[in-house]
Amino acid sequence: MSAFSFTLKATDGRARTGAISTPRGEIRTPAFMPVGTAATVKAMYPEQVRATGADIVLGNTYHLMLRPGAEEVAALGGLHTFMNWPHPILTDSGGFQVMSLSKLRKMTEEGVAFQSHIDGARHMLTPERSIEIQCLLGSDIQMQLDECTPFPATEEEAKSSMELSLRWAQRSKDAFMSQPHRKEGMALFGIVQGSTYEPLRHASAAGLREIGFDGYSIGGLAVGEGQAEMLRVLDFTTPALPEDKPRYLMGVGTPDDLVESVARGVDMFDCVMPTRNGRHGLAFTRRGKVNLKNARHAADPRPLDAESACPAARDYSRAYLHHLIKSEEMLGSMLVSWINIHYYQSLMAGMRAAIAEGRFEDFRAAFKRDQEAGDIEPV
Repeated sequence: MSAFSFTLKATDGRARTGAISTPRGEIRTPAFMPVGTAATVKAMYPEQVRATGADIVLGNTYHLMLRPGAEEVAALGGLHTFMNWPHPILTDSGGFQVMSLSKLRKMTEEGVAFQSHIDGARHMLTPERSIEIQCLLGSDIQMQLDECTPFPATEEEAKSSMELSLRWAQRSKDAFMSQPHRKEGMALFGIVQGSTYEPLRHASAAGLREIGFDGYSIGGLAVGEGQAEMLRVLDFTTPALPEDKPRYLMGVGTPDDLVESVARGVDMFDCVMPTRNGRHGLAFTRRGKVNLKNARHAADPRPLDAESACPAARDYSRAYLHHLIKSEEMLGSMLVSWINIHYYQSLMAGMRAAIAEGRFEDFRAAFKRDQEAGDIEPV
């Protein structure tokens, strides 16, 4: 069984392309990870997700610990077997969902006590338990437990939160190294916090580098600060991270967010946006977003994108997609989710090729031109 490693293959400006090697396969970077919250990328088959070009999916520790349970998944052969996805899986720590979904949560130095949003049962999530759950699931890339700093936060609030996350980072690393369920080749990422404050981001990155992780995540962004502020934070955060380790921007984002973040040296992304929007009839395409609920599509026999390699975008009429979405048919959610995940993966593939060939800035400019051109004219 091979170990976890990262190889940087080419750079173009600050944009990077490379490959993460894991025992379950290679992850080409920059990579977009479809979100498989409860052991499923919503409205898609695992084989279909793979066929779009996805090398890795994300699983949610919080949801899986509550239902069906980490020990239950382990007894069934682990998350890969359970969800029929034999390729790499990254799991989050559960911290974000505890903060956003659970009831009556109480945070202490020890961890977070909370009530399940499903049945009200009481749970305690500590750095040690989060790592144990992720190892029981069999996750290839695991996250430290961190406190998700709210936005906006004062510098003092952000400092206190960041320092707690650093202490939890050390506990997560210690738990990972001694975890009996850990297998060779599993990796652990630290999470950089510090809100929008440059000295705090640098202090967080330095503290994490001292502990030593297999990769470094950038947390606490895409929480309402807006794209300009997010990119400003990335401008001073990515240079503080090791060049020889992967960098993962958590919970991001729109296609434009991905392109601009890759331009600033980010390697990995995840976001519910393509599937969540897909279920509501909003498609992402080369020419920007298309709202398939709009009446302009009702009698349009043309496909969403005749040049797309995705059968859902190429072979079904806009009128049919509009009909499915308006009728709230399951197939509508399935087709538009497929369209969106395929588009995101084709965007990542385009960036990887452009960086490797030294033409990323041309790719970036062409991407913006196509997006700004907007959808084709109505019939």
